[in-house]
Amino acid sequence: MTEPLRPSELREQFGDIDIYLFDQLLRGRIGEGMRVLDAGCGGGRNLVFMLRAGMDVHGIDESADAIAAVRRQAAVIAPKLPAERFSVQPVDAMSFASGSMDVVLSSAVLHFARDEAHFTGMLGEMWRVLAPGGLLFCRLASSIGIEGQVRPLGNRRHLLPDGSERFLVDASYLLEHTRQLGGTLLDPLKTTIVHGMRSMTTWVVRKAGG
Repeated sequence: MTEPLRPSELREQFGDIDIYLFDQLLRGRIGEGMRVLDAGCGGGRNLVFMLRAGMDVHGIDESADAIAAVRRQAAVIAPKLPAERFSVQPVDAMSFASGSMDVVLSSAVLHFARDEAHFTGMLGEMWRVLAPGGLLFCRLASSIGIEGQVRPLGNRRHLLPDGSERFLVDASYLLEHTRQLGGTLLDPLKTTIVHGMRSMTTWVVRKAGG
């Protein structure tokens, strides 16, 4: 019988991956040979397993420090992957060709939108670079379940009970954008309420075609 992985080995294999993204891996929706873009990748916490698995990984972030960090990580895990796969770019104006990615990840990025135009700009660019049949995975702050505890500030920005200011969506907003994109909701919207202080929703959409 194979010995189970120790916690340190799990961390080495998967990094600090978002548990809801891990669920997509377990269900085989993200796999070998796929072109994956992490749009707003930070230091690359969600990319460790994908780099180890030899996926065609790309990442962008507006922070040069974050890109330097993910390049260092990739150089150790996947030394054959060109450093240029990770670059400083805004999510709403990406340089990738249309339809060039099989999977686009957006983890804790969209809720930093300045207003609705910025939100739809980021979303539209991620959808543009996604190939027909591709998967869009988003995890973002929402008002779901804490509607009475957030204070509207205008342009869908809200003050949360934890003192932070975020662009908040709700279920109807995400479902309407799914419809406008012509996508298919792969999973029901899944929302985690963190001690009544903030609410995080997972939104997974398949692009038509492919």
